[in-house]
Amino acid sequence: MVVEFGAARRLGALLRTQFPSLTRLCVVTDGFLHKSGLLDQALADLSAHGWNATVIDDVVADPPEHIVLDATSRAREASAEIVLGLGGGSSMDVAKLIAVLAPQDQQALSEMYGVNKVTVSRLPLVQMPTTAGTGSEVTAVSIVTVGEAKKLGVVAPQLVADLAVLDAELTLGLPVVATAATGIDAMVHAIEAYTSAHLKNPVSDMLAVKALELLWRNLLPACENGQNREAREAMLLGAAFAGQAFANSPVAAVHALAYPIGGIYHVPHGLSNALVLPHVLRFNAEAAAHLYAELADVIVPGMTGSARSKTLTLIERLELMIAATEIPVRLRDVGIERSGLKRMASDAMLQTRLLMNNPRSVTEADALAIYSAAF
Repeated sequence: MVVEFGAARRLGALLRTQFPSLTRLCVVTDGFLHKSGLLDQALADLSAHGWNATVIDDVVADPPEHIVLDATSRAREASAEIVLGLGGGSSMDVAKLIAVLAPQDQQALSEMYGVNKVTVSRLPLVQMPTTAGTGSEVTAVSIVTVGEAKKLGVVAPQLVADLAVLDAELTLGLPVVATAATGIDAMVHAIEAYTSAHLKNPVSDMLAVKALELLWRNLLPACENGQNREAREAMLLGAAFAGQAFANSPVAAVHALAYPIGGIYHVPHGLSNALVLPHVLRFNAEAAAHLYAELADVIVPGMTGSARSKTLTLIERLELMIAATEIPVRLRDVGIERSGLKRMASDAMLQTRLLMNNPRSVTEADALAIYSAAF
């Protein structure tokens, strides 16, 4: 991992050092970032150091299968030797799959959904995030929208990048809503990794605690001043630590209930998480109070009281922080109607990969009650 302010401006040199014999690079991003000029200096330095870059810039949020497959075809036509994901989580997720799919035709994307289903090797892969949230730059997960609204994950060690480049300069001036939503997404990663019912371990705990500490202390300063370099750098590092935490100890019900919100209503992933976070924590409180209390000590050092009172304080502080960012806080605020809650609850039950990690078992009735509380 490279953590360096301004690294994008010398990206060509950096990659030339790491991959001296390669020349054909596929850059995976979205149209807004490409047209905004944010990538211009990176692309110029790539060219200056002998990289022949093919830019694929039609990634969209919650990318559907056809976007992945079309992008793969273009990377294959360009004979790409290395893939660079440059953008938010969706761009990095698509980059992961292109790296696996482009060099081979033995395994189809449809055969890769699930855990450890990838059987082929991949092209070299580099990730450079432009938001501080998803942690996709350091995880083995890629999320794809299948059909009209169903989200499926490809989870395999082949998706872990060879190199992650964290350049906070790329996040300066990120709008408040995007800063808040992606930052809360990262906090959810830390919280769910720390309380996961499966694979929780000392390494994931250490990463989750440090991530939450960085994110909690710097989210509001980053929202208040988009040019706050110190806060932006801390957020980017905190998001990466949170990504590494849940790469070791997987996320749970907050994500499971967020996926239908994004899949059906196209609400951005980070905001989807924020909308259900406090309500899932309340649901889990009786089963995970001792762990939530430990996380409360991270955000309010020296707090006294029982595990239950500390848990309630944690939830209240998170709600106040979310409100302070002025992002939507109710499902109805993002255009969801009460009549849609039952379908969301049903769809959430399909996320067995995530629900199995929750500290408390979640039924469809439970999911509906959580959505109703968030409505």
